[in-house]
Amino acid sequence: MKNQEIAKILSEIGEYLEMKEEPFKPRAYAKAAEAISSMDQDIEKIYESGGMAAVEEIPGVGKSIAEKIEEFLKTGRIKYFEELKKKVPVDVSGLTAIEGLGPKKIKKLFKELDIRTVEDLEAAALSHKVRSIPGFGEKTEEGILKGIQFLKESGNRFILGFTESQIEEIRSRIGEYKGVRKAEIAGSARRKKETIGDLDILAITDHDETAKGLMKFFVSMPEVIHVYSQGETRSSVRLESGMDVDLRILDKGSYGAGLMYFTGSKDHNIELRKIAIRKGWKLNEYGLFDISGGKEKLIAGETEEEIYEKLGLQYIYPEIRENTGEIEAAGEDRLPKLIGYDDIMGDLQVQTEWTDGEDSIESCAMEAIKEGLKYILITDHSKRLTVANGLDEERLILQGREIDKLNKRLADQGYDFRILKGIECDIMKDGSMDLSDDALAQLDIVGASVHSYFNLPATDQVERIIRAMENRNVDVIFHPTARIINQRKAIDMDIDVLIAAALKTGTTLEIDAFPDRSDLKDEYIRKCVESGVKLSIDSDAHSKRHMRYIKAGIAQARRGWVERHNIVNAWPVKKCLELIKKD
Repeated sequence: MKNQEIAKILSEIGEYLEMKEEPFKPRAYAKAAEAISSMDQDIEKIYESGGMAAVEEIPGVGKSIAEKIEEFLKTGRIKYFEELKKKVPVDVSGLTAIEGLGPKKIKKLFKELDIRTVEDLEAAALSHKVRSIPGFGEKTEEGILKGIQFLKESGNRFILGFTESQIEEIRSRIGEYKGVRKAEIAGSARRKKETIGDLDILAITDHDETAKGLMKFFVSMPEVIHVYSQGETRSSVRLESGMDVDLRILDKGSYGAGLMYFTGSKDHNIELRKIAIRKGWKLNEYGLFDISGGKEKLIAGETEEEIYEKLGLQYIYPEIRENTGEIEAAGEDRLPKLIGYDDIMGDLQVQTEWTDGEDSIESCAMEAIKEGLKYILITDHSKRLTVANGLDEERLILQGREIDKLNKRLADQGYDFRILKGIECDIMKDGSMDLSDDALAQLDIVGASVHSYFNLPATDQVERIIRAMENRNVDVIFHPTARIINQRKAIDMDIDVLIAAALKTGTTLEIDAFPDRSDLKDEYIRKCVESGVKLSIDSDAHSKRHMRYIKAGIAQARRGWVERHNIVNAWPVKKCLELIKKD
């Protein structure tokens, strides 16, 4: 799939245009990039089947952008993009990944210090040259160095939610190859980690000739740009996205053992091997063997389930195989009944075209119905977020009237569905709300978020959020730690203090499912579960297509040992409102 490659180029074009201070165009390219990045369908196939007309049907893609997409699909380049890069030859994607560094600042750095790369910027900041540029200063320079260090620590990892469609397409292609009996994802992708470094795929084939053909097919896939190795049972390649992929072919009798071994985690597998040793057995990627009689006798291996059963354990779902107490719990038959991937009934964070979303309220509602949901909460941004055209009290009233009309229309058409009135209200520096209490009191559910002052001292930061929790109108804290994976650290605060305050005030904490947020982290979610804090799982959709990210949030919740009863929006709308409202 070329989706991510095209999305990256369009995003960079938008950033170059922002450097030129062109109106409207930067946002147009950014929206097109977001739309293409979040698509399940392969844009190349869309073009092949429907040409330019089909490409122009993608939300946010007009004729001009469609022409550039066509040019890339035909030639592998976009002339307009190359011309922009010649005028300002900087690593836009690398530099904008540093928190607080936008296109205009990058242009200034280039003009004043000829900074073109992250390496150039780090050297200039370390030699204190950045602070001398008007509008930067010592604090900005320090922030840049911290941002560069954060990027180094983040490493070159891929956000799972953004790559899952590509991963599934490759797995499906392998699984559909003639003679392949089974093909499954292993590794950290199967454990649903927030980010992955590489990808492991395991397969069973009907005979050796099929295996040879499959390996040849695998290394010849169109997205493969480098072949590390090609063997009879294992091959390794690099994709154009930069991801490394291993394909292994296993015997049917040891497939479960291999799947367990290559799924991990390493610490989980070590503990399982210790249990096997205590029983006089041996566990490895080929199976569970009884070695007590001096000879190896295979006693389990075809499925994971039979191996866990032989070891005296409940089956442990991949999401919680981290050696954080799951093995002890499985041995005592007390594993949680994890929330299911179809258990969410409503999405409590949806942005629309009223602020910075792509789609109308009605369009979002119809998409939610299509996804099997029973309700959504409209949570456009509040007025302080001017970049998102945030709502003031007057526009919030107008939006509420539109929601009332839409609910009536949906009911008249026979839909069992409800649109709830809400807001994503900014938490001000002092913890007060961006909108009046009278305005917030009229809404079904109020969410509050940190969108500014990320660098406050830890005590000030947590006290600020607690003050928001203490507001009787605030029901949920959205993306509580405000992190963006690979871009921005979580705000500095004591998470245990925050969780205790949420419990005391009856405030729900959100598990934001948008893949580059995944906020709360799994270990924080588990603390909430153990403390009894209410949780929600929301898509944070800024396009109707983003609602599918709910599944990523459920995966994150499962990693935090969440059961259905912990989640307020895993229930019908009436019960959800009873659970979430403080009054």
